[in-house]
Order: sequence, then C-alpha cells, then structure tokens
Amino acid sequence: MKARASLVPVLIVAFAAMCRAADDGKPLQVLLVAGGCCHDYATQTQLLKKGIEARVRSHVEVAYNPDTSTKATFPIYEKDDWDSGYDVVLHDECSAAVTDRVYVARILAAHRRGTPAVNIHCGLHSYRWGDFKQPVASGADNAGWYEMVGVQSTGHGPQFPITVAFTDRSHPITKPLADWTTIKEELYNTIQVFPTATVLAQGTQEVPPPTPKGGQPADPAAKPVATTVPVAWTNDYGPKHTRIFSTSLGHNNETVGDDRYLDLVTRGLLWASGRLGADGEIAAGLSIPAGEKAATPSAP
Repeated sequence: MKARASLVPVLIVAFAAMCRAADDGKPLQVLLVAGGCCHDYATQTQLLKKGIEARVRSHVEVAYNPDTSTKATFPIYEKDDWDSGYDVVLHDECSAAVTDRVYVARILAAHRRGTPAVNIHCGLHSYRWGDFKQPVASGADNAGWYEMVGVQSTGHGPQFPITVAFTDRSHPITKPLADWTTIKEELYNTIQVFPTATVLAQGTQEVPPPTPKGGQPADPAAKPVATTVPVAWTNDYGPKHTRIFSTSLGHNNETVGDDRYLDLVTRGLLWASGRLGADGEIAAGLSIPAGEKAATPSAP
C-alpha cells in the first residue's frame, strides 16, 4: 500500500504536465474589460489588444463601456459564469463608485474559483466603499477587491516621470525585462501590501518641493521630493491560490503603447495563466517567431 500511495504525487505531476501539453499551441484567450472614468479607454483597449496579440499567439476579446463616469458597469459581469472560456482576465476598468456588493462579489467569485487575472492602473482603484482610505482588515466588507489585487492603493499625486526598477529579478515575469523611466505618469500610493503579495518592481517619482504659502519666495536650495512605492507585484488569491498580477502603471496612451509596458503586461498575463516557465520562457506554441511579429501599435 505504501508503494502505491507513493505513486500519487508522481501521477498528479504527470497529469498536470499532460494538461499543459494539451494546451500547447492554443492561442491564449484573454478577456479585456475596460471603461469608466479618467482615461482614453477607446484608444487604450486597441493598444492593449494589438500589443498583446503581436507578442504571443492570443485572442483578446474587449468588453468596453464608453461610460466615462466612475459608475461604469459591464454587462458581461451580470452572468455567474462570465469568465467561461477565458484563460485570463485583464481588468482595466475605472469604476471607483460602483458599490453593488452582489455585482462585485460575482466578479471576485470567478477569481476565487481559479480564473487568473491581471489588474492595471485604475483597476486598482475600482469597487471600493466604506473608509477605504484607511488600511482595510482582511475579511472586512470593504476588503474584497483589495484582497484580490494584493495591494491597497487609494490615490495618486501629480504626473511626473517614474523610474521603474525591478526588484525581483528571479521571477519569470521579470527575467528578460530592463528598468526604464516612463513619461509623465501617475504614481499610485500604497497604504497596504497584503501578506499574499510579492513585489516585483518599485517606482520612484520626484516632484518639485511644495510651493511656500503666503506668497513667500521658493527656496532655490529646496530639493525635489522623491517617493518610492511598489508598481508591479503578484498575488496568491483565495482558496484556489489563483495567480494575480497587477501594475499601477498605465494612465497615458503613450505609456500603454510603450513596448516596455506591453512586454510587462503580456508577461503578466502569461504567468497568471500558467504559460511562463520558471526560466521565464513562454509555453510552447504561444511564442511568435521574430519574422512573424507584427509591429507594435503606436500611441496617437
């Protein structure tokens, strides 16, 4: 009996490998949900779709709502099985004022049962209520979305360039990526990193010193104020240990259309869906040969 029992882990590993092999060659099925306040989602959805599909064999289906308010909702979320048929979901909505608990719980249920996700920029500031500007407690009524994301962010400062430094070079997502400095961008604050999250990159932004009050002249010796916070991380979410990747970068079209940004998001999608090896290599059948790669779309 002991010998037979010892075969169980081997069989499980072999079965998982067989399942992965069966998936080889099938395009990655991505659902991109986007819309809401404060961003040019009509353009950015196309930059993301074309950029991802140019990098790996994939199909990005866009669920876009042109509503530009913070109350934008999405019909696809009205079904309990809204995630059916997708390998990974890319959350790019900006719906900060959507507080319908049942609606949000339906979104989170898909990820709790194992559908991986990537959250970008304002997706981190969506579906929040209560005193969300204070650190939420795990399991609290207003903690659900933050627990899925893995980091709690509540706002941002002015737009200035952000120096992106990858702090975990051993992770499959980051292995081939190089540090870079963005154009003027929003640096999201971080008031809490959950224990389930692993930070992959930090962003440092320097802003001019505060303007003196009362008409006082600016101190010529005053130095810029530098702030460093996480800008990319992974999260182990829920009972199924669902893979979640998030980045707070991506406000402006020029950033979303940047090759370096698209590389980061695409590798996040691949890792979350189990299509990156420990060595950072893309799963067989998903890589696009260099000669076949389409040109990355440029931001307008």
